[in-house]
Amino acid sequence: MMTLAILTLAVMAAEPGGKPYLNEVRIERHKAIPMRDGVTIYGDVYRPAAEGKYPTIVVRTPYGVQRDGVHETMTKFAQRGYSVLITDNRGRYESDGKWDPFRFEATDGYDVIEWAARQNFSNGKVATQGGSYLGHVQWAAASQQPPSLVAMFPSLASTNIYANWITHGGAFRLSFNYGWGVVRMPNRIMLPQYWHTEAYTPEELKYENILWHLPLSTGDVKSAGTEVKHYRDWVMHDSYDSYWKAISDEERMDKMKVPAEVSGGWFDIFLAGTINGYTMMKQKAATEAARKGTRMIIGPWGHGPTQKYGDVDFGKDAYNDQFEEELRFFDFHLKGISNGLDKNLPVKLFYMGVNKWRTEADWPIPGTNFRDLYLTGASAANSVRGGGTLSFDKPAAGSKDQYPYDPMLPVMTLGGNNCCGTPTLAGPKDQRPIENRNDVLVYSGPILKDPLTIAGPVKMKLTAATDGPDTDWMVKLVDVYPNGFAMPVAEGILRARFRNGLDKPEMLKANQTYEFVVDMAGTANTFLPGHRIRVDITSSNYPQFDRNPNTGEPLGSAAKPRVALQTVFHGSSIVLPVVTNP
Repeated sequence: MMTLAILTLAVMAAEPGGKPYLNEVRIERHKAIPMRDGVTIYGDVYRPAAEGKYPTIVVRTPYGVQRDGVHETMTKFAQRGYSVLITDNRGRYESDGKWDPFRFEATDGYDVIEWAARQNFSNGKVATQGGSYLGHVQWAAASQQPPSLVAMFPSLASTNIYANWITHGGAFRLSFNYGWGVVRMPNRIMLPQYWHTEAYTPEELKYENILWHLPLSTGDVKSAGTEVKHYRDWVMHDSYDSYWKAISDEERMDKMKVPAEVSGGWFDIFLAGTINGYTMMKQKAATEAARKGTRMIIGPWGHGPTQKYGDVDFGKDAYNDQFEEELRFFDFHLKGISNGLDKNLPVKLFYMGVNKWRTEADWPIPGTNFRDLYLTGASAANSVRGGGTLSFDKPAAGSKDQYPYDPMLPVMTLGGNNCCGTPTLAGPKDQRPIENRNDVLVYSGPILKDPLTIAGPVKMKLTAATDGPDTDWMVKLVDVYPNGFAMPVAEGILRARFRNGLDKPEMLKANQTYEFVVDMAGTANTFLPGHRIRVDITSSNYPQFDRNPNTGEPLGSAAKPRVALQTVFHGSSIVLPVVTNP
């Protein structure tokens, strides 16, 4: 049964000319929305109490329409003259159907948008809003070109479920996929994170034990007590095959007809999706309006705006009010308000180090000088105690460093791009504890006399070899402070079998030298005088990523890993996007 609530809120401010700024709000519960295949989706409507047709915002969530924070945000939009429809995704909470992550979001999104546009609370103009999974569903729906869609604001969102959600560089995001897909989201409602309730969790189910289970493919039964079909599907489809391409937004960027504003964080798990969403829309979107109107904001955050993250306080200016950014975007596109949005540069970046925001004309920034910073050193680079160094001058060929990679003694996750309740540390955490390991190669540049600012995509061109058919290469770019604090500013990993492309797995020949290009997404950071630039290289980052067993077996099937001997050649380089200092 539909329930109706009337919420009266005081007028708290006024627009220029004295026009009331805040509306009284009406909430209409449990609206039934038919999908084309007969499944019924349910949602709530937040709208101004005064009768009328309003520009409409559609939000689709798998986390429950009554989740903490939802009511406040939807009310704020309604107060400002928008109707908002927020629905539970198919198979989640009140909506009918079977929950199968990612598989129905394109067609369901189209149907919900067009249903909303036909209702008496809507003037027919619709935009979409939300972050993380709520951002992905916006891309999916927009690819179907719903006629009523005018604009979208996907924040902290993946654009390719395989390439920048399930994996990075083909390496399986174990702690996130397992924590999100098996523990929290196996069925209709979001379950608790039982590793946070230590007193009530059996030893064998505690986080620090459960993710060590091999083979990986049966870990769902070990913890959840049953097979979780979508998790098994993810493990079985370990390359970028037709299973993944069918739900990849990046395969359909040329179908996008409306402008998007993307928002993300330098330490967010979906940073690559944020960047790819912007660049691919600029290059491939179906209309000039979409290409010209797309914008991007990236701050020093993880999975949402904040001032302090990891071990670093980035200052009071670091926090960015997401609601105000969204409101300005929607006011411009849905209400036609001339608020200057179209006059501003489209890219807004937070530069770490100097802790300042700066607007840019594009990404990469026009005039960027991509410089190779080479690995070198007079003695072995094993650990921070070693002799690994960095130079902008290419060293003579022939020198190399070696280390063993034992999957049973992996380098543990310490900060970086992770999120969402996984019990691994995320963000800019001091790297010194892992830089003391002999299976981590550490290359440090000289103490800087002048500031060096980078902003843009970062990649590692790694000339290397291993003694088996497959392995992983994990690379971090680190800003070393005068007191020794080692702050990671970009990271990337590559499963070696995917060196020719994520859809072209090919095993290695033992001890043969290859060039591996490791995508490190991107960053904006000023290395200040007195600091050092550092590059750390190893073969694991566990449990953020699964342990490559070095055997060449399909993902999730290995039960007996082997130790690999890794060789990294001097002359390998990290490519830095050098820009003018802010």
